[in-house]
Amino acid sequence: MPARPDEFTNHVLEQLCALRDVTAARLFGGVGIKSGDAMFALVMRGALYFATDDESRTLYEQMGSRCFSYETRTKVVRTKFFEVPADLLEDRDRLLVFARKAVGVARKTAAARTPRRRVSAQRP
Repeated sequence: MPARPDEFTNHVLEQLCALRDVTAARLFGGVGIKSGDAMFALVMRGALYFATDDESRTLYEQMGSRCFSYETRTKVVRTKFFEVPADLLEDRDRLLVFARKAVGVARKTAAARTPRRRVSAQRP
């Protein structure tokens, strides 16, 4: 019998407790998990998803993971988040390796989105 979403989220957070500054908040019918300001994970529909980049995405695909996607009125949107396999979720040490990579990806993505302030030349 699958765990209720809140039980599953609590289990995920217990497994990730070695990470620093982890918080969780409701997000579009699921839960977003952050380290600092970087959202690196989602809990949606009873599954955990980690943020990926080109390198880590390939590994998730090789493990048979699915991309988190959702439908709008006109298209299917594929995200950068890929499902964490159940066996990985139960191996805290391996899970933390993947989680730390996801945190790095999320921070890198957030930094790329942050607009840089223009510095105007000062007149003499």
